[in-house]
Amino acid sequence: MSEFFKEIGKIPYEGKTSTNPLAFKYYNPDEIIDGKPMIEHLKFALSWWHTMGGDGTDMFGCGTTDKSWGESDPTARAKAKVDAAFEIMDKLSIDYFCWHDRDLSPEYGTLAETNAKLDEVVDYVAEKMKADPSKKLLWGTAKCFDHPRFMHGAGTSPSADVFAYAAAQIKKAIDSTVKLGGMGYVFWGGREGYETLLNTNMALEQDNMARLMKMAVDYARSIGFKGDFYIEPKPKEPTKHQYDFDTATVLGFLRKYGLDKDFKMNIEANHATLAQHTFQHELRVARDNGVFGSIDANQGDMLLGWDTDQFPTNIYDATYCMYEVIKAGGFTNGGLNFDAKARRGSYTPEDIFHSYIAGMDTFALGFKAARALIADGRIDKFVEDRYASWNTGIGADIIAGKADFVSLEKYALEKGEVTDSLTSGRQEMLESIVNNVLFSL
Repeated sequence: MSEFFKEIGKIPYEGKTSTNPLAFKYYNPDEIIDGKPMIEHLKFALSWWHTMGGDGTDMFGCGTTDKSWGESDPTARAKAKVDAAFEIMDKLSIDYFCWHDRDLSPEYGTLAETNAKLDEVVDYVAEKMKADPSKKLLWGTAKCFDHPRFMHGAGTSPSADVFAYAAAQIKKAIDSTVKLGGMGYVFWGGREGYETLLNTNMALEQDNMARLMKMAVDYARSIGFKGDFYIEPKPKEPTKHQYDFDTATVLGFLRKYGLDKDFKMNIEANHATLAQHTFQHELRVARDNGVFGSIDANQGDMLLGWDTDQFPTNIYDATYCMYEVIKAGGFTNGGLNFDAKARRGSYTPEDIFHSYIAGMDTFALGFKAARALIADGRIDKFVEDRYASWNTGIGADIIAGKADFVSLEKYALEKGEVTDSLTSGRQEMLESIVNNVLFSL
């Protein structure tokens, strides 16, 4: 096996005063926090598609970095990707990885041949995992969106033949996920949406998507899959309108079709902002509804307006994210998958490491800041006090179901004007508290 990054050793933790670009400043995988090491709290994952396959190609130009891994034969290249990925994970102290099926092994001639080649690579991954039991599959998924057969969708295609093909591909991806001990399986509706309603039977498409997901759950459980199923919301791209627009939309879909007990959310930061939400908003909606599962850690560029999948460096977003994760009780089967890619102009092998170090340090600092905010208690106490009227008197009666419109009208008539019951929201003060806590670390 070749060493692909001979000039780069194990990335050390050197602390916040370090100026070494190939060292962690905040991420110390061995630091014990609340009884377990930071590496277990954060559960970072390598994304196979961006890291092992993304070569900088965009709609305006060809690739700028070589991701052939020294191999011209597709099968040899797929195995070389495995070797390189495990080297990257080892040197960055990353325990988890995520993939689409076609990231692991490309399409060949027939579905049968493609499946056989995928099995070969999955077996090779399994050998690597056996040699290093610390490496685990966070989740797998099927790439049912890039091939021309999926131009009008997969589970929502107007063609029943395409639906059947997608089901077969998803079945194989689930088989591979289970074989590698995957802790989750993700549905991202890459082309599950529409460009115009003039040619779309939206009701049938959503009914069929629900049928596909139900089949997937039934099959996976039948072969022993114990992990979580996730849906990854996204409002647009590549379709104009995707059916998994945001967490609230997905919740409505799941509840309509009786799938709400089977699925949790895989929240991506850049998808949240594309939906005109904050990252924290999507996490809060998931947490409040008991469907928080996993995270795709990245960020977008608000001046560009599309899914740029940049490595996360915004400390505030990471802090608010980890605040929600901690409040949700931490990760169970989920984790922080870096669905992120180095910029097209950051094209050297070393840039892979610079990118991950930046993202991992950002979330390590965000984790510490979120813990400090919670321990500080001022924000939680402010929120508690702001809603104190719901604990006694008329508020407690409303919550207990003791009030109705008649009794509330009587209360309001007797009370008179109620503006004196309002208090300032103190947004600026609270944001100052965040700064105070963050910059005290």
